[in-house]
Amino acid sequence: MKNPDHLAPPVVHTDAESAQTRASSAIKPMIMVDHLGKSVQDSTGSLEILRDIQLAFAPTTTVAIVGASGSGKSTLLSILAGLDTPTTGTVYLDGQDIFKLDEDQRAALRAQKTGFVFQNFQLLGSLTALENVMLPLELAGQRNAREWATEMLARVGLSQRLRHYPKVMSGGEQQRVALARAFVVKPQVLFADEPTGSLDFATGQAVMQLMLDLNQELGTTLVMVTHDRELAARCDMRVRIEAGQASIES
Repeated sequence: MKNPDHLAPPVVHTDAESAQTRASSAIKPMIMVDHLGKSVQDSTGSLEILRDIQLAFAPTTTVAIVGASGSGKSTLLSILAGLDTPTTGTVYLDGQDIFKLDEDQRAALRAQKTGFVFQNFQLLGSLTALENVMLPLELAGQRNAREWATEMLARVGLSQRLRHYPKVMSGGEQQRVALARAFVVKPQVLFADEPTGSLDFATGQAVMQLMLDLNQELGTTLVMVTHDRELAARCDMRVRIEAGQASIES
């Protein structure tokens, strides 16, 4: 675990101080969540999913978002990544208010600063492992995409599987390809939604360790939703979502 002296204070802010003011403190947070709320309409009226959430995640911090099923964990993760929009409040990514951007601008910001790992891998079945990892580099215009992708697949132990397609790879292998694809662009922030949820215990342990190792090596801020208590316990911060509100677990 990283030295907590290097982290932003792991607290949920409840005072009236603005996120922009807090962001100007000595340690600039990578992610700021300012009075965030999310409501949707259902047959009974307005359903409040998240309410008045305020958080600060320092650079290189590992954060586990935990809570019961249906508590709003994945909704919060989607809003942090700019994939969903809040009803109230906003999110600052590296000082940028992401909801002052339009959808295309948010997509460009994600491509520049973030990576994603999902429970169901989301690899392209028509591409080999190498091609899947090369894809984000090619979209970013990197000339040495093949070299970088080959090196990252070697880092996750798949040097012998470069030309294999996802359908002939195990779940653990596919998740390692997904990790390589996410980390190869050296993102400032990696968002992960139940990254070990579809894996057996031993494979999940191996993927978990690999993810944390890569996070430390590359200095990425890691924010994940997880039901895995052991994985959550190894993170610097644990944010519990309950009744639409966020609290920091010690």
